[in-house]
Amino acid sequence: MTTVTILAENLARGEGILGEHGLSFWVDTGTHRVLFDTGQGLALEHNARRLGVDLTRADAIVLSHGHFDHVGGLEAVWPKATKARLFLHPRATEPKWSASGPGGSARHLSREYVEQSAFRLPGREVVVTAEPVEVVPGVFTTGAVPRETGYEDTGGPFFLDKELTRPDPIEDEIALWIPGADGVTLLSGCAHAGIVNTLRRVEKLSGGKPMKLLVGGLHLEAASPERLARTFDELRARPALRLAFCHCTGPSAGRALWREFPDRCLHAHAGAVFALGDGQRGTRNAELGTSVR
Repeated sequence: MTTVTILAENLARGEGILGEHGLSFWVDTGTHRVLFDTGQGLALEHNARRLGVDLTRADAIVLSHGHFDHVGGLEAVWPKATKARLFLHPRATEPKWSASGPGGSARHLSREYVEQSAFRLPGREVVVTAEPVEVVPGVFTTGAVPRETGYEDTGGPFFLDKELTRPDPIEDEIALWIPGADGVTLLSGCAHAGIVNTLRRVEKLSGGKPMKLLVGGLHLEAASPERLARTFDELRARPALRLAFCHCTGPSAGRALWREFPDRCLHAHAGAVFALGDGQRGTRNAELGTSVR
C-alpha cells in the first residue's frame, strides 16, 4: 500500500514534530520512495527522523516550483540522497520575487542553490522538463499545467525581477499524481496554476479516472469570491474527491471549504500519514485514513 507522509507543513501535530511555512511530502509505494518538495529546510530532516523516514533512500526528488518554502531543504538533502534523480521544470531556477505589500519592497522568494543550479553534482541525474514524466513506477508529474480557466491566477503579486516590473506566471508549477485502482491521488505544492486547472490536467493525463484524494496547497488565500464560488462548483462536480488542503490555502478559504464539504475534508499537517488503498472493497479507513505517529 502506498503511503503519503507530510514531512513539512505550516501546522504540526505529534510529539516532537515541528511546523514551518513550507511543504514537503514523502511518497512510499512499498518499492520506491519520492520526496516531493523540501520545505524551507528548517524542519525537514528533524521531522523525517521523528517520523522514521530515511531521506537517503529517496529514489526521486521532485520540486513543484522554485519558491523557498518548497526548495529550501534541497541543499541539505540532495547530496545525501545519492541514488535519487532530481526532477524540476526548466523555469524553476529563475530568480523569483514578490511584493511585500501595496507599495512595499521586493522580497526574494527563490534560493541561490537552485538559481545557480548548484544541484548539478558530478554523477547525479537531473531531469529538467516541462513534460509529464513517471518519476518512479506508478508516480507521475503533471508537467506544465495549461491555464484554461479565466478566473484562476497565480494567487499573488509574483515577479521575475527585483524591480517588480516583470510578472511571474509561475510556469514552473507542477504537481504529482498517483493512480490507483479506485481513483487518483493528487499532491499539490501551491497550485499556482490554479487547482481547477491542475485537476483537469490530471484527469486528462489519467484518461479520465476519478479523482479520489487531493493533498496540499491550493493558494486561495487571496482568491476573489467569484474564484472561490467557481472552484467550489468544480469540487462539487467531483463528489468522490476527499480534500486535505494545507499550507498556502489560506485560513478563510480553509474555513469555507470545511463549511461547504464537511464530510469530505481531512486534516493535513506535518506528521500526517495518508494510506492510499489498492482498490479493495470495504477498507475505507485504510484507503483514505490519516494517522499521527
